[in-house]
Amino acid sequence: MYKLTPKENLMRMFNKELPEYLPKYDFWGWGCGLPMQTGEKSADGYPIDEFGIEYTTTAESMGGMMPVPGRVLLDDITKWRDIVKTPDISGWDWEKLAKDALKDKDYEHNPVILHNGGYFMTLLNMMGVANGLCAMLEEPDEVYELFDYLSKYYIEREKGLLKYFHGDIYELADDTAANDCPFISTELYQQLVKPFAKREADLAIDAGLKIGMHDCGKAESFIPDWLDIGVQIWEPAQTSNDLIGIKEKYGRDIIIAGGWDNQGYISYEDTPDEVLRDAVYKYIDDLAPNGGFCFMCLPMGNPGEEIFDRKVKMIDEIYENYGKPWYKNHGLA
Repeated sequence: MYKLTPKENLMRMFNKELPEYLPKYDFWGWGCGLPMQTGEKSADGYPIDEFGIEYTTTAESMGGMMPVPGRVLLDDITKWRDIVKTPDISGWDWEKLAKDALKDKDYEHNPVILHNGGYFMTLLNMMGVANGLCAMLEEPDEVYELFDYLSKYYIEREKGLLKYFHGDIYELADDTAANDCPFISTELYQQLVKPFAKREADLAIDAGLKIGMHDCGKAESFIPDWLDIGVQIWEPAQTSNDLIGIKEKYGRDIIIAGGWDNQGYISYEDTPDEVLRDAVYKYIDDLAPNGGFCFMCLPMGNPGEEIFDRKVKMIDEIYENYGKPWYKNHGLA
C-alpha cells in the first residue's frame, strides 16, 4: 500500500516534505545507544552508572531510571575534579557493542536514533535538583568546566556510535524544563549547555546524520537555540507547550514527535474508552496538517496490564485506519 519504508518516510520530513504517510515514532524500537548503567551495583544493591550515581525505578515511572532519593554524588561543585571521573573507553570493543545493540533492529528499513549523554540532567543527577540549579547560578565557571570535561568523554563515545551503529539521527537529550516552565533561563542555557550540545551536533552533522532533541516539559523557549545547532525533530513535545503555536511559527523546521497528553486525564487508566478514542482523533487532526508531526501516543500503565493493553490496541487501530493514511485521505499524498 505504501512505497516508502519507515526510514525513507521519516527522512522526507527532514527535507521539509510531507511524508507519504503519518509516521509512527517508535522511541524504544528505533532508539539505540550504550547502556546507562555499568552492570555493577552499589553496596545497597542499586545499579550505578559510569560516574557512580545510584539509580532506581518504580512502576509509576514505567521503567524510567531515576537517582536514588537522598543519594548525592557531588555536594560541592568546586570539588568536582576530585569526585567525577570519566572511564577509559580506549579498550571498548565497539563492533561487539554495535552488534549487540542492533541485533533485533531492522536498520535497513527503520531509522536508528543514537542516544548518548547529557549535561544539565547529569549535573542534577550528580548533585540533586536544588544543588545543581544553585551551582549553575552561583558557580557557572565551575559548571562550565565540568561540562567541558564531560563533553570530551561524550565526544569519544559519539565517535564510536557514529562509526559502528548505523545511525540516521543523533539525539541530544537534556530535560531542561519542568511541566509548567523551564528549569533555567535561555541565557543560562546558551551560556552553559548549548556550547556542548553544539559540539556533539556538529560532529554528527559532519557524519551525515540528522539531529534530534529529547526534552520533556515546557521547553519551547529553547527551540530557537535548538534550531541554531541543527535540531530538526523534538520529542516528546509535551502538551504544556503551545504545540499549535509552534507549528504555526516554525512550520516544518521542527518536527513534533509526540505532542500527546501522556500525563493528563485522557491517559488515565480509568478514562472511558470513548473519551480516549475521541481524543486520539483530535490529536491527529490538530497536529497532522502541513506535516512536521510524528504520531506517538500511549496511555498510562505498563505492558501486560489488561487496561493498558486494551487501550494500546484501540490506539493502534485508530492510527492504522485513520492516522497513517491521513495525508492520502486528505488528498496530500
